[in-house]
Amino acid sequence: QGQLATCGLVQCLGTLMEEDSVLVKVLKRQGAIPFAMTNVPQSLFSYECSNPIFGQTLNPLNPQKSPGGSSGGEGALIAGGGSILGIGSDTGGSIRLPSSFCGLCGLKPTAERLRWVLALPFQPCSCSRAWRGKCWCFFLSHPVPCALGPMARDVDSLALCMKALLCQEMFQLDPTVPPIPFNEEVYSSSAPLRIGYYDTDGYFPLPPCMRRAVRETRRALQAAGHQLVLFSPPRVPYVMTELFLKTFFADGGRAWLDVFTGDVVDPGLKPQVNSCKIPRLVKKLLALLLKPLQFLLLLKLKDVAMISTCRSVREMWNHHHEIQVYRSQFITQWKELQLDVVLCPVLGPAFTRGYPRKLLTAITSTMLYNVLNFPAGIVPVSTVTEADEEELKLYKGCCDDPWDRTLKKAVSGAVGMPVAVQCVALPWQEELCLRFMKEVETLSRDQ
Repeated sequence: QGQLATCGLVQCLGTLMEEDSVLVKVLKRQGAIPFAMTNVPQSLFSYECSNPIFGQTLNPLNPQKSPGGSSGGEGALIAGGGSILGIGSDTGGSIRLPSSFCGLCGLKPTAERLRWVLALPFQPCSCSRAWRGKCWCFFLSHPVPCALGPMARDVDSLALCMKALLCQEMFQLDPTVPPIPFNEEVYSSSAPLRIGYYDTDGYFPLPPCMRRAVRETRRALQAAGHQLVLFSPPRVPYVMTELFLKTFFADGGRAWLDVFTGDVVDPGLKPQVNSCKIPRLVKKLLALLLKPLQFLLLLKLKDVAMISTCRSVREMWNHHHEIQVYRSQFITQWKELQLDVVLCPVLGPAFTRGYPRKLLTAITSTMLYNVLNFPAGIVPVSTVTEADEEELKLYKGCCDDPWDRTLKKAVSGAVGMPVAVQCVALPWQEELCLRFMKEVETLSRDQ
């Protein structure tokens, strides 16, 4: 209450929050002391952490590197020793990418498990148009939901936070949150797990050190008595282009562009903003001219200019249906293999400043589990070595095209920076996800 929540928009500088959000109220009642609000990218739609009001946040482990985003300020504060626990938001990886870049543990729960940070009842703010509070209304109507979750230096702190939040105060203050208390029995279990794994999703091959982290973690889990099963996530290029990006730009990006009316656009967002401003007819002509390159575009969509939009309400309903169909197919494949959890890579190591804006679609490793609305967490397991840097020189990615070469430049010069893995469970199984994360953390520390 009484603090700014500008989301990096100058037009919101005169708007103070009238009350604490439900989440803050619950944390205070549990004895927490909120003492800082941290930096975010303008409008939250970036995994770089910069806006025209507060400028750019740097990675405390290496100031030449980005802390990730959109919860990059939170990641930087915790990694720099300024806080022991924080809350981030995640629509495409905005908890998990800062955790990966800054060497933290972070959990993106099932979106409805903690619900929204806004206070209830939902009140419009006096910013501009329909842009309310901390920009959440942009995400409210989408079938790819935004999740809130904790970030900390270890898994036990994440579990402690979830225990504190999943309490009667939360369920009473926000009746839209399912009254499911934290299941300590699942978190404390030591039963062997059946774990699916993969080190590439077939869309944006990650740097050698990130794939190494999955391989080494897999071997450690096997040695600890867990059963590992190869798993291949289906149709990730389709998910990225037809499900995820089309969800956010179904209207050609008009709702998002409205946010910047009369405002300064941060340099990190200008490529995406300019792409959305291209007239629809010009986009169609570009799509026609680039049709011979459509296979390459499917593999690496450079920006949002070529994204198809929903031209009618019927198309939008069909789009929502396609997301549900994909979720059902993914869960069916998961169940057929009788998996408990999945081990997979995450984007990293930390990008050099300025590169996240050039690689919007490199976030498939995290974005996939926003579309699916599965709980997913990040655990640091290693650091970049000189050998990793040497192997990076041979990296060609998928096609050795401009996007692959840009990724190579983005992650170079990262010796000593954190290397993490991603742990995933089925919806509503946050306790199992955390238990798996704790196992990975314990084994990596033993090594």
